[in-house]
Amino acid sequence: MLDFRFPTAMQMVLSVAVAEKTGVRATSAVLAKVLEANPSFIRKLMVPLTRNGIIVSTLGRTGCITLGRPTDQITLRDIYTAVIDDKRIWASRPAVEAKCLVSANACWYFKSVVSEAEEASLAVLARHTVADALSEFECNDTRSWCSDKKNACTEQDEEASAEK
Repeated sequence: MLDFRFPTAMQMVLSVAVAEKTGVRATSAVLAKVLEANPSFIRKLMVPLTRNGIIVSTLGRTGCITLGRPTDQITLRDIYTAVIDDKRIWASRPAVEAKCLVSANACWYFKSVVSEAEEASLAVLARHTVADALSEFECNDTRSWCSDKKNACTEQDEEASAEK
């Protein structure tokens, strides 16, 4: 079964960041519509994101969702660990009777390899912030009307590389 909590939560946080930047009010209903997601799924994801200080939600007619801290202080790892909890990427099979070399050792070996893979994945997510993602989006926007902006970003990237 595919787990869409992390990509959806990431899109939620990025959408809230864009809404704040553009002065648009973000609500769970707006996020559900924009992300084409079930509103109850969005509200369910808001709980751990709020608990971990990633977003702040205010109630009432004028309520909205805002970021809990600056975009450069929210990593993708923060979002991932908030919504996934301690669920492993891959689960090992239940203990199998040790009848041969493979059945006696496959479980511990699999767990060690998976642990290493998860640590590597979390390290990659920790290197990327919401601010980084928004910057990438602005420079690599795939909407056709943004081609001039994309060219400007490419020129900025080339200038920055030349300065190094």
